[in-house]
Amino acid sequence: MADANSGRRFVSIWGNAVSVGEARPESYGKDITLRYPVYSAFDGDAVRLTFDNYCGTEQVTISQVSIMAKNPSDDTAEKEFFPVTFRGSRSCVIPAGSRVCSDELSLDVKAGSTFDVSMYLGDYTQLRSCVFTCGALSDGAQFASGNLTGSETFPKELSRPTHYFYFLSNVSLRTDKKNRAVVCYGDSITAQNWPDDLAVMLKSRQIGDTSVIRRATSGSRILREYTCLTYQSYGLKGSRRFAHEVPTDGADTVIIQQGINDIIHPVGTDINPFRPMSDLPTAGELTEGLAYYVKLARSYGYKVYAGTLLPIGGWRTYAPFRETLRNDVNEWIRSTDMIDGVVDFDNALADPEDKTRMLPEYDSGDHLHPSKSGYRKMAQLVADNAAIFEKRVGYSH
Repeated sequence: MADANSGRRFVSIWGNAVSVGEARPESYGKDITLRYPVYSAFDGDAVRLTFDNYCGTEQVTISQVSIMAKNPSDDTAEKEFFPVTFRGSRSCVIPAGSRVCSDELSLDVKAGSTFDVSMYLGDYTQLRSCVFTCGALSDGAQFASGNLTGSETFPKELSRPTHYFYFLSNVSLRTDKKNRAVVCYGDSITAQNWPDDLAVMLKSRQIGDTSVIRRATSGSRILREYTCLTYQSYGLKGSRRFAHEVPTDGADTVIIQQGINDIIHPVGTDINPFRPMSDLPTAGELTEGLAYYVKLARSYGYKVYAGTLLPIGGWRTYAPFRETLRNDVNEWIRSTDMIDGVVDFDNALADPEDKTRMLPEYDSGDHLHPSKSGYRKMAQLVADNAAIFEKRVGYSH
Protein backbone atom coordinates (compact mmCIF):
# COMPACT_ATOMS: atom_id res chain seq x y z
CA MET A 1 0.00 0.00 0.00
CA ALA A 2 1.43 3.38 -1.01
CA ASP A 3 2.36 5.85 1.73
CA ALA A 4 -0.02 8.82 1.51
CA ASN A 5 2.83 11.11 2.59
CA SER A 6 5.44 9.88 0.13
CA GLY A 7 6.95 12.80 -1.75
CA ARG A 8 6.32 15.07 1.23
CA ARG A 9 8.50 16.26 4.08
CA PHE A 10 8.51 18.78 6.92
CA VAL A 11 9.91 22.19 5.95
CA SER A 12 10.18 25.19 8.26
CA ILE A 13 7.82 28.02 7.40
CA TRP A 14 8.61 30.27 10.39
CA GLY A 15 11.49 30.56 12.80
CA ASN A 16 13.34 32.74 15.25
CA ALA A 17 16.54 32.51 17.24
CA VAL A 18 16.39 32.10 21.00
CA SER A 19 18.41 34.63 22.96
CA VAL A 20 18.63 35.96 26.52
CA GLY A 21 15.81 38.14 27.80
CA GLU A 22 16.78 41.43 29.42
CA ALA A 23 17.27 41.03 33.17
CA ARG A 24 14.44 42.81 35.01
CA PRO A 25 12.88 42.29 38.45
CA GLU A 26 9.66 41.25 36.67
CA SER A 27 11.35 38.53 34.59
CA TYR A 28 8.80 35.92 35.64
CA GLY A 29 5.29 35.64 34.25
CA LYS A 30 2.19 33.80 35.44
CA ASP A 31 -1.32 33.34 34.03
CA ILE A 32 -0.52 34.88 30.64
CA THR A 33 -1.20 33.95 27.03
CA LEU A 34 1.27 34.74 24.24
CA ARG A 35 0.02 34.79 20.64
CA TYR A 36 2.24 34.84 17.55
CA PRO A 37 1.28 35.10 13.86
CA VAL A 38 2.81 32.48 11.55
CA TYR A 39 2.94 33.07 7.78
CA SER A 40 3.20 30.12 5.40
CA ALA A 41 4.87 30.44 2.01
CA PHE A 42 3.34 27.21 0.73
CA ASP A 43 0.59 24.60 1.11
CA GLY A 44 0.77 21.79 3.63
CA ASP A 45 -1.29 19.34 5.64
CA ALA A 46 0.40 18.97 9.05
CA VAL A 47 2.18 21.29 11.48
CA ARG A 48 4.93 20.69 14.04
CA LEU A 49 6.02 23.31 16.60
CA THR A 50 9.34 23.65 18.44
CA PHE A 51 9.61 25.37 21.83
CA ASP A 52 13.10 26.23 23.02
CA ASN A 53 14.46 27.03 26.47
CA TYR A 54 18.08 27.18 25.30
CA CYS A 55 18.93 30.28 27.32
CA GLY A 56 16.87 29.42 30.40
CA THR A 57 18.48 28.64 33.74
CA GLU A 58 15.50 26.64 35.03
CA GLN A 59 12.81 24.46 33.53
CA VAL A 60 9.62 26.01 32.24
CA THR A 61 6.14 24.55 31.84
CA ILE A 62 3.93 25.49 28.92
CA SER A 63 0.44 24.76 30.18
CA GLN A 64 -1.47 24.78 26.91
CA VAL A 65 -0.93 25.53 23.22
CA SER A 66 -3.42 26.00 20.42
CA ILE A 67 -3.42 27.01 16.78
CA MET A 68 -6.12 29.32 15.49
CA ALA A 69 -6.73 29.10 11.75
CA LYS A 70 -9.40 29.66 9.15
CA ASN A 71 -10.80 26.84 7.05
CA PRO A 72 -8.78 27.28 3.85
CA SER A 73 -11.76 26.26 1.70
CA ASP A 74 -14.17 28.80 3.23
CA ASP A 75 -13.04 32.42 3.60
CA THR A 76 -16.30 33.36 5.32
CA ALA A 77 -16.03 30.73 8.04
CA GLU A 78 -15.04 31.60 11.58
CA LYS A 79 -11.61 30.68 12.79
CA GLU A 80 -11.16 27.25 14.32
CA PHE A 81 -9.02 26.19 17.26
CA PHE A 82 -6.77 23.15 17.11
CA PRO A 83 -5.18 21.82 20.31
CA VAL A 84 -1.45 21.12 20.18
CA THR A 85 -0.15 18.12 22.11
CA PHE A 86 3.20 16.81 23.31
CA ARG A 87 3.32 13.02 23.42
CA GLY A 88 -0.43 13.18 23.81
CA SER A 89 -0.42 15.74 26.63
CA ARG A 90 -1.69 19.31 26.39
CA SER A 91 1.24 20.61 28.45
CA CYS A 92 5.00 20.22 28.25
CA VAL A 93 8.00 20.77 30.49
CA ILE A 94 11.17 22.14 28.89
CA PRO A 95 14.35 21.66 30.95
CA ALA A 96 16.86 24.50 31.08
CA GLY A 97 18.98 24.49 27.93
CA SER A 98 16.64 22.12 26.08
CA ARG A 99 13.83 22.23 23.52
CA VAL A 100 10.77 20.13 22.79
CA CYS A 101 8.86 19.38 19.62
CA SER A 102 5.10 18.99 19.49
CA ASP A 103 3.19 16.06 18.06
CA GLU A 104 2.27 16.40 14.42
CA LEU A 105 -1.04 18.22 14.06
CA SER A 106 -3.14 17.58 10.95
CA LEU A 107 -3.96 21.02 9.58
CA ASP A 108 -4.67 22.20 6.05
CA VAL A 109 -2.57 25.28 5.36
CA LYS A 110 -2.66 27.32 2.17
CA ALA A 111 0.20 29.25 0.65
CA GLY A 112 0.08 32.91 1.62
CA SER A 113 -2.08 32.32 4.68
CA THR A 114 -1.38 33.18 8.30
CA PHE A 115 -2.41 31.30 11.42
CA ASP A 116 -1.86 32.10 15.09
CA VAL A 117 0.00 30.07 17.69
CA SER A 118 -1.09 30.74 21.28
CA MET A 119 0.60 29.42 24.41
CA TYR A 120 -0.58 29.71 27.99
CA LEU A 121 1.85 29.97 30.90
CA GLY A 122 -0.21 29.10 33.94
CA ASP A 123 2.39 29.01 36.70
CA TYR A 124 5.37 31.23 37.43
CA THR A 125 7.62 30.97 34.37
CA GLN A 126 11.12 32.32 33.82
CA LEU A 127 10.81 34.59 30.77
CA ARG A 128 14.44 34.38 29.73
CA SER A 129 14.54 32.44 26.43
CA CYS A 130 13.25 34.97 23.93
CA VAL A 131 14.20 37.21 21.02
CA PHE A 132 13.17 40.62 19.67
CA THR A 133 11.80 40.55 16.12
CA CYS A 134 9.87 42.99 13.94
CA GLY A 135 8.70 43.28 10.36
CA ALA A 136 5.70 43.11 8.07
CA LEU A 137 4.94 39.47 8.93
CA SER A 138 6.01 39.60 12.59
CA ASP A 139 3.96 42.57 13.76
CA GLY A 140 0.72 41.47 15.39
CA ALA A 141 2.18 39.43 18.22
CA GLN A 142 0.53 40.11 21.58
CA PHE A 143 0.17 38.90 25.15
CA ALA A 144 -2.78 38.93 27.53
CA SER A 145 -3.76 38.11 31.08
CA GLY A 146 -5.45 34.76 31.62
CA ASN A 147 -5.87 31.64 29.49
CA LEU A 148 -7.08 32.95 26.13
CA THR A 149 -5.76 30.14 23.93
CA GLY A 150 -9.34 29.48 22.83
CA SER A 151 -10.37 33.11 22.30
CA GLU A 152 -10.43 34.59 18.81
CA THR A 153 -9.57 38.07 20.07
CA PHE A 154 -7.87 39.41 23.16
CA PRO A 155 -9.77 42.05 25.18
CA LYS A 156 -8.04 45.39 24.72
CA GLU A 157 -8.01 46.06 28.44
CA LEU A 158 -6.25 42.76 29.14
CA SER A 159 -3.68 42.69 26.34
CA ARG A 160 -0.74 44.51 24.79
CA PRO A 161 1.26 44.12 21.57
CA THR A 162 4.78 42.73 21.83
CA HIS A 163 7.84 42.24 19.67
CA TYR A 164 9.36 39.68 22.04
CA PHE A 165 8.95 36.07 20.99
CA TYR A 166 9.26 33.65 23.92
CA PHE A 167 10.07 29.94 23.55
CA LEU A 168 8.48 29.36 20.13
CA SER A 169 11.48 28.95 17.83
CA ASN A 170 10.27 27.00 14.82
CA VAL A 171 7.15 26.00 12.91
CA SER A 172 7.43 23.27 10.28
CA LEU A 173 4.84 22.24 7.74
CA ARG A 174 4.46 18.91 5.99
CA THR A 175 4.53 19.90 2.36
CA ASP A 176 5.68 18.92 -1.09
CA LYS A 177 9.36 17.94 -1.08
CA LYS A 178 10.11 20.55 -3.76
CA ASN A 179 9.63 23.29 -1.16
CA ARG A 180 12.60 24.54 0.83
CA ALA A 181 13.77 27.12 3.36
CA VAL A 182 16.44 29.83 3.31
CA VAL A 183 17.91 30.80 6.70
CA CYS A 184 18.84 34.43 7.45
CA TYR A 185 21.41 34.51 10.25
CA GLY A 186 22.65 37.61 12.03
CA ASP A 187 22.19 40.34 14.61
CA SER A 188 19.71 43.20 15.14
CA ILE A 189 19.83 44.24 11.48
CA THR A 190 18.46 40.81 10.54
CA ALA A 191 16.18 40.70 13.60
CA GLN A 192 14.40 43.67 12.04
CA ASN A 193 12.50 44.05 8.80
CA TRP A 194 14.43 42.73 5.84
CA PRO A 195 13.71 38.97 6.16
CA ASP A 196 9.97 39.70 6.35
CA ASP A 197 10.30 42.11 3.42
CA LEU A 198 12.07 39.34 1.50
CA ALA A 199 9.23 36.89 2.17
CA VAL A 200 6.70 39.44 0.92
CA MET A 201 8.77 40.07 -2.22
CA LEU A 202 9.06 36.36 -2.97
CA LYS A 203 5.29 36.07 -2.75
CA SER A 204 4.80 39.03 -5.10
CA ARG A 205 7.28 37.50 -7.55
CA GLN A 206 5.45 34.17 -7.36
CA ILE A 207 8.46 32.35 -5.94
CA GLY A 208 6.27 29.94 -4.03
CA ASP A 209 8.70 27.17 -3.13
CA THR A 210 10.87 29.07 -0.63
CA SER A 211 10.24 30.10 2.97
CA VAL A 212 12.39 32.66 4.78
CA ILE A 213 13.54 31.67 8.27
CA ARG A 214 15.03 34.31 10.54
CA ARG A 215 17.72 33.38 13.09
CA ALA A 216 18.88 36.72 14.50
CA THR A 217 19.59 38.18 17.94
CA SER A 218 20.06 41.87 18.69
CA GLY A 219 23.47 42.95 19.94
CA SER A 220 25.10 39.60 19.24
CA ARG A 221 28.72 39.21 18.18
CA ILE A 222 30.61 36.50 16.37
CA LEU A 223 33.47 36.17 18.85
CA ARG A 224 32.30 37.50 22.21
CA GLU A 225 29.36 37.52 24.59
CA TYR A 226 28.61 39.42 27.79
CA THR A 227 28.39 37.69 31.15
CA CYS A 228 27.34 40.81 33.06
CA LEU A 229 23.69 41.36 33.99
CA THR A 230 23.67 44.72 32.18
CA TYR A 231 24.38 43.36 28.71
CA GLN A 232 23.63 39.64 28.82
CA SER A 233 20.54 40.21 26.66
CA TYR A 234 22.90 40.99 23.77
CA GLY A 235 22.97 37.26 23.33
CA LEU A 236 25.35 34.41 22.77
CA LYS A 237 28.53 34.33 20.70
CA GLY A 238 28.58 32.53 17.40
CA SER A 239 30.13 29.30 18.66
CA ARG A 240 27.10 28.88 20.94
CA ARG A 241 24.52 30.09 18.44
CA PHE A 242 25.18 28.89 14.92
CA ALA A 243 25.00 25.12 15.42
CA HIS A 244 21.89 25.50 17.58
CA GLU A 245 19.96 27.84 15.32
CA VAL A 246 20.91 27.21 11.71
CA PRO A 247 20.06 23.50 11.17
CA THR A 248 16.45 23.89 10.04
CA ASP A 249 13.86 21.55 8.56
CA GLY A 250 14.03 21.70 4.78
CA ALA A 251 16.71 24.42 4.62
CA ASP A 252 19.43 24.26 1.98
CA THR A 253 20.86 27.81 2.10
CA VAL A 254 22.03 30.28 4.76
CA ILE A 255 22.64 34.01 4.35
CA ILE A 256 25.06 35.29 7.00
CA GLN A 257 25.18 38.98 7.93
CA GLN A 258 27.03 39.54 11.19
CA GLY A 259 30.17 41.14 12.59
CA ILE A 260 29.43 44.83 13.02
CA ASN A 261 28.84 44.51 16.79
CA ASP A 262 32.28 42.94 17.23
CA ILE A 263 33.64 46.14 15.68
CA ILE A 264 31.56 48.85 17.40
CA HIS A 265 31.12 47.52 20.96
CA PRO A 266 34.62 47.82 22.53
CA VAL A 267 35.21 51.35 23.86
CA GLY A 268 37.62 50.91 26.79
CA THR A 269 37.01 50.35 30.49
CA ASP A 270 37.53 54.05 31.22
CA ILE A 271 34.26 54.63 29.34
CA ASN A 272 32.41 51.38 30.06
CA PRO A 273 33.74 48.73 32.48
CA PHE A 274 32.07 45.93 30.51
CA ARG A 275 33.45 46.89 27.08
CA PRO A 276 37.26 46.66 27.17
CA MET A 277 39.26 47.43 24.06
CA SER A 278 40.77 43.96 24.40
CA ASP A 279 37.45 42.69 23.01
CA LEU A 280 38.19 44.35 19.67
CA PRO A 281 39.11 41.59 17.20
CA THR A 282 41.53 41.79 14.34
CA ALA A 283 40.21 41.38 10.81
CA GLY A 284 41.82 37.94 10.75
CA GLU A 285 39.98 36.87 13.91
CA LEU A 286 36.66 38.09 12.55
CA THR A 287 37.10 36.36 9.21
CA GLU A 288 38.14 33.18 11.03
CA GLY A 289 34.82 33.41 12.86
CA LEU A 290 32.98 33.76 9.57
CA ALA A 291 34.95 30.85 8.12
CA TYR A 292 33.86 28.75 11.13
CA TYR A 293 30.24 29.51 10.22
CA VAL A 294 30.85 28.52 6.62
CA LYS A 295 32.43 25.20 7.59
CA LEU A 296 29.50 24.36 9.86
CA ALA A 297 27.00 25.30 7.16
CA ARG A 298 28.84 23.09 4.66
CA SER A 299 28.56 20.19 7.09
CA TYR A 300 24.77 20.64 6.90
CA GLY A 301 24.93 20.53 3.09
CA TYR A 302 23.98 24.20 2.76
CA LYS A 303 24.85 26.78 0.17
CA VAL A 304 26.36 29.81 1.90
CA TYR A 305 25.95 33.49 1.06
CA ALA A 306 27.52 36.29 3.10
CA GLY A 307 26.27 39.85 3.39
CA THR A 308 28.79 42.67 3.62
CA LEU A 309 28.77 44.87 6.72
CA LEU A 310 26.82 48.12 6.38
CA PRO A 311 28.35 51.61 6.68
CA ILE A 312 28.51 52.99 10.24
CA GLY A 313 29.68 56.59 9.69
CA GLY A 314 27.93 58.79 12.25
CA TRP A 315 27.37 55.97 14.77
CA ARG A 316 28.32 57.07 18.29
CA THR A 317 31.46 54.89 18.48
CA TYR A 318 32.53 55.42 14.89
CA ALA A 319 36.28 55.86 14.42
CA PRO A 320 38.66 55.50 11.46
CA PHE A 321 40.19 52.28 12.88
CA ARG A 322 36.70 50.72 13.01
CA GLU A 323 36.10 51.77 9.42
CA THR A 324 39.35 50.10 8.37
CA LEU A 325 38.36 46.91 10.18
CA ARG A 326 34.91 46.92 8.55
CA ASN A 327 36.42 47.40 5.10
CA ASP A 328 38.95 44.61 5.68
CA VAL A 329 36.17 42.18 6.64
CA ASN A 330 34.10 43.23 3.64
CA GLU A 331 37.07 42.72 1.34
CA TRP A 332 37.43 39.16 2.65
CA ILE A 333 33.70 38.52 2.09
CA ARG A 334 33.93 39.83 -1.48
CA SER A 335 37.07 37.87 -2.35
CA THR A 336 36.87 34.54 -0.50
CA ASP A 337 36.23 31.37 -2.46
CA MET A 338 34.75 29.66 0.62
CA ILE A 339 31.20 30.85 -0.06
CA ASP A 340 28.73 30.52 -2.92
CA GLY A 341 28.07 34.21 -3.30
CA VAL A 342 28.04 37.70 -1.83
CA VAL A 343 25.10 39.95 -1.05
CA ASP A 344 26.76 43.37 -1.13
CA PHE A 345 24.55 45.27 1.32
CA ASP A 346 27.38 47.74 1.95
CA ASN A 347 27.66 48.85 -1.66
CA ALA A 348 23.88 49.03 -2.15
CA LEU A 349 23.13 51.17 0.93
CA ALA A 350 26.26 53.37 1.05
CA ASP A 351 26.10 57.05 0.17
CA PRO A 352 28.02 57.42 -3.13
CA GLU A 353 29.37 60.76 -1.86
CA ASP A 354 30.63 59.26 1.41
CA LYS A 355 31.06 55.49 1.48
CA THR A 356 31.51 55.50 5.26
CA ARG A 357 27.82 56.42 5.68
CA MET A 358 24.50 55.04 4.58
CA LEU A 359 22.54 57.03 2.04
CA PRO A 360 20.24 59.24 4.17
CA GLU A 361 17.05 57.62 2.82
CA TYR A 362 18.39 54.22 3.89
CA ASP A 363 19.48 55.35 7.37
CA SER A 364 17.07 54.97 10.33
CA GLY A 365 18.77 57.95 11.93
CA ASP A 366 21.06 56.12 14.33
CA HIS A 367 23.61 55.53 11.51
CA LEU A 368 23.75 51.80 12.27
CA HIS A 369 20.33 50.33 11.48
CA PRO A 370 18.66 50.89 8.12
CA SER A 371 15.35 52.67 7.69
CA LYS A 372 12.30 50.82 6.39
CA SER A 373 13.31 51.72 2.86
CA GLY A 374 16.84 50.56 3.65
CA TYR A 375 15.53 47.18 4.78
CA ARG A 376 13.43 46.92 1.62
CA LYS A 377 16.58 47.62 -0.40
CA MET A 378 18.37 44.80 1.44
CA ALA A 379 15.47 42.43 0.73
CA GLN A 380 15.42 43.45 -2.93
CA LEU A 381 19.13 42.74 -3.21
CA VAL A 382 18.58 39.19 -1.96
CA ALA A 383 15.45 38.67 -4.04
CA ASP A 384 17.32 39.80 -7.18
CA ASN A 385 20.07 37.22 -6.59
CA ALA A 386 18.69 34.43 -8.75
CA ALA A 387 21.35 31.93 -7.66
CA ILE A 388 19.94 31.88 -4.11
CA PHE A 389 16.63 30.61 -5.46
CA GLU A 390 17.90 28.04 -7.92
CA LYS A 391 16.65 24.49 -7.46
CA ARG A 392 18.95 22.17 -5.53
CA VAL A 393 18.77 19.07 -7.71
CA GLY A 394 18.70 15.92 -5.61
CA TYR A 395 18.88 17.83 -2.33
CA SER A 396 16.91 16.52 0.65
CA HIS A 397 17.67 17.74 4.16
